[in-house]
Amino acid sequence: MTDQAQQAPRAALVVLFSVVVVDLIGFGIVVPILPFYARMYGASATELGLLMASYAAMQAVFAPIWGRLSDRFGRRAVVLTTIAGTSLALFTLGSASSLSWIFAARILAGAFGANISVASAYVTDVTATEERTRWMGMIGASFGVGFLFGPAIGGLLAPYGYHVPMLVAGGVAAVNWIVAFGMPIHGSRVR
Repeated sequence: MTDQAQQAPRAALVVLFSVVVVDLIGFGIVVPILPFYARMYGASATELGLLMASYAAMQAVFAPIWGRLSDRFGRRAVVLTTIAGTSLALFTLGSASSLSWIFAARILAGAFGANISVASAYVTDVTATEERTRWMGMIGASFGVGFLFGPAIGGLLAPYGYHVPMLVAGGVAAVNWIVAFGMPIHGSRVR
C-alpha cells in the first residue's frame, strides 16, 4: 500500500475515533443524571431499572441490523444516520414532559446508539491484519475517554436543571454529525 493510500484510511480512522469518543461522551453525560430526571416524573425503582434496560435491549437488537445495513449501504451512511438519530433522541429526552417520553427517548437512543459495531467493522475493513489489534484497542480506549469525561460534564451541568445535560448531549451529538459528515471514508463497503 502506498503512503497516500495508507493516509486516507488513517485519516478516516482518526475522525472515526473522534466520532466514537464524542458519541460516548454524550452517553456518559446522560447516565448519571437520568435517575434523578426520571424521578422528577415519578419513576419507581422498577421503572428506573426498566428505563436503563430498555436502552441496552435496543442496542442488542439494533447492532446486527446496523451492521447488515452498513454492509449493504456503506459504513458512512449508517454512521451518519445513527448519529443524527442519537441527537434527535437526546433532544427528545431533554424536552420530555412525562415518563413515557423519557422511555420513548431512551428506546430511540438505544436503537441509534448501537453504532459501535459499524465503527469496528470499518476498522476491520481498512487496517492490515498486523495493525488491527492496535486500532481495535483504540475503540476500547474511546469508551474509557467517553466514560471519563461524560459523567463529569453531566455533573457540572445538572445544577442548571436535569434537562440541561440532556440538551447539551443532544448538541454534542449534532456537532458529532457535522464532524462525521466530513469523514473521509472510502471503499466499496465503506462508502
